[in-house]
Amino acid sequence: MTRTPTDVGGRAATPQPGADVDLDDPDLYLNRELSWLEFNRRVLAQATDSDVPPLERVRFVAIFHANLDEFFQIRVSGLKRQVAAGVTRRTADGRTPAEQLDAIAKRLGPMVAAAQDCVHDQLLPLLARNSVALHSVRDLEGADREHVDRYFDDEVFPVLTPLAVDPGHPFPYISNLSLSLAVTVEDRKTGEEHFARLKVPGVLPRFVPLPDGHRFVTLEELINSHLEQLFPGMTVREAFAFRVTRNTDLDLEEEEAEDLLMAIEQELRRRRFGAVVRLEASVNMSERMLRLLQEELDVGDSDTYRVQGMLGAGDLAQLVHLDLPGLRYEPWHPIPHPRMAPGGDVFAEIRRGDILVHHPYDSFQHTVERFITAAADDSQVLAIKQTLYRTSGDSPIVQSLIRAAERGKQVVALVELKARFDEEANIVWARALEKVGVHVVYGLVGLKTHSKTSLVVRREPDGLRRYAHIGTGNYNPRTARMYTDLGLFTCDEAIGADLTDLFNYLTGYARQDTYRSLLVAPVSLRERIRELIQREIELHSQDRKGVIRLKLNALVDSELIADLYRASRAGVQVDLIVRGICGLRPGIPGISDRIRAVSVVGRFLEHSRVMQFGPDELWIGSADWMPRNIERRVEAMAPVRDPALREELRAVLDLMMADNVQGWSLTADGSWTRRFPGDGEQPISSQEWLMEHSRSRAAEASALAEPTEQPTTPGLLGRLPWSRRAD
Repeated sequence: MTRTPTDVGGRAATPQPGADVDLDDPDLYLNRELSWLEFNRRVLAQATDSDVPPLERVRFVAIFHANLDEFFQIRVSGLKRQVAAGVTRRTADGRTPAEQLDAIAKRLGPMVAAAQDCVHDQLLPLLARNSVALHSVRDLEGADREHVDRYFDDEVFPVLTPLAVDPGHPFPYISNLSLSLAVTVEDRKTGEEHFARLKVPGVLPRFVPLPDGHRFVTLEELINSHLEQLFPGMTVREAFAFRVTRNTDLDLEEEEAEDLLMAIEQELRRRRFGAVVRLEASVNMSERMLRLLQEELDVGDSDTYRVQGMLGAGDLAQLVHLDLPGLRYEPWHPIPHPRMAPGGDVFAEIRRGDILVHHPYDSFQHTVERFITAAADDSQVLAIKQTLYRTSGDSPIVQSLIRAAERGKQVVALVELKARFDEEANIVWARALEKVGVHVVYGLVGLKTHSKTSLVVRREPDGLRRYAHIGTGNYNPRTARMYTDLGLFTCDEAIGADLTDLFNYLTGYARQDTYRSLLVAPVSLRERIRELIQREIELHSQDRKGVIRLKLNALVDSELIADLYRASRAGVQVDLIVRGICGLRPGIPGISDRIRAVSVVGRFLEHSRVMQFGPDELWIGSADWMPRNIERRVEAMAPVRDPALREELRAVLDLMMADNVQGWSLTADGSWTRRFPGDGEQPISSQEWLMEHSRSRAAEASALAEPTEQPTTPGLLGRLPWSRRAD
């Protein structure tokens, strides 16, 4: 293949079509890390979008920075460890770990600068025009200055601890993501200079409110303005902010751990002392002070970022919750699904037919939580089996499981202790569940349990019946209000039997190699996906067009990407809706010209996973197309067989492919282009459409004589401004 000019990823761009195509050619793949950075750029674009309400724009820029923190803690730290270990293995796109770090650094510089420009040149002036202002302490006068001085004396000064650095005081430990001031002081008697570190306490609000509650000063500037009080007898020569990011990825030897719970607790304690992978420093910091920090923290220039503006801008999220509803999205209140309306019999309704729920449009509280609560309170329920990957401290689901165990039901909870950044919370809930007699299992050695499954066994007049929920999202009421996820309620016998086998696999020594209906990783998911792709290739003809449509959070697996290229070359239409990382290049002539890839970034985080093969085979579940999901996690995908529910899913995919308000299109060179309505074209925001659909369906259901009767008016597909079907 001939090579053409480099693309946005810094590598050679699209190869030319030819008779012989090497689908292992690195030019056919986009780098995982750089693709993730492009996703974060799309998040940042929401912060610069004038159509987004001001405080929501602040929220998006805070998310951008929080995402970047996690990226350094996990992805960059992992690459640095590979470099230190001498790893030179290349990724599918042909890069070594060292080359990836270089590419990340080059991509990040302009992106971070753009984010700072967004904060200081756009958002802060915009907020000021809406009576939310960030002031400098030195500009305050009268009552305002008295207020912050009193706040410093009463609330801040008592918790500050200046730490000297000299032969008798070694350089202090700097905690992960903490904001600090590096201070140089001069002894007025001896003229000697000394260095000190002062941590900006994370227990206090980053933005200190003035009396009206809508104007603020930053905590670090307030401290800086009172440094003379902290260093009496000294003259403060310079003081600048800095921030460190550490490696926080767990490094478990599961095979050697006799007690996984104890091993993770020990590793969490060690994680606090991970190596520094990023140093952020004020652009105004003196070269001498910067070199001192770099030396003490063992950080080189390539891992040092000079920031013009606010460090740790993720803390801007504090401002999002101001009581100024006019500066935010109109609140969305999830609506009860018509078939699971309050007061009805949940189990009777599921017996009538499968139910598909779509959060946050459908209320999580009135569907998933109600299902578990009903099971806990129903005297005919004998057993509840539940996976818990991420949940919240106030989860009614956990409380329902506790109540069920106290009432003598057989309750099994598979708590995944290795859910990143939720390890400590999961340990707390695991112990609370164990105390009341819940059988708590911590997953399988070497595998994360990522499946979202719940199984209820109920005694009924004709014998035992199994009720199931299989979803794409976590059993977490907080994220259910912010993430889009799908869930299927069913009492299908084959699915119930499969879930029984799956839980036995997770809790015991059962080796389950086959399942009746579910696709389960790492058992059969990869092989079955490849078979379904090959089937579409073989069935594609003039009379029966091949079609593959996928909605994923990430598409990285190079083997499956190569299969999609083969499908495209055979004429199969492949539509991809990928929220984040996409390692596939669409639109390459002769290779992927039948592939379209879009991404939707809006007020809700797209999180659901859907697979469609042909006109009528649809699946939902927990698995993304990444090697870790398919090979190193327990995942479950369930078939959606009810024709009406399949129609709803097809309509959702149609809608997202057509989104020209929140949608982005991926091009062959790896760049993402924002989509806008053309002349005379109707604006389509998929999330707004789905909210309106939920409202309309609820209104129709409330007008029916029987609350549980399904509406007879058209579903989502009938409401859309087109009638295209993927068949």
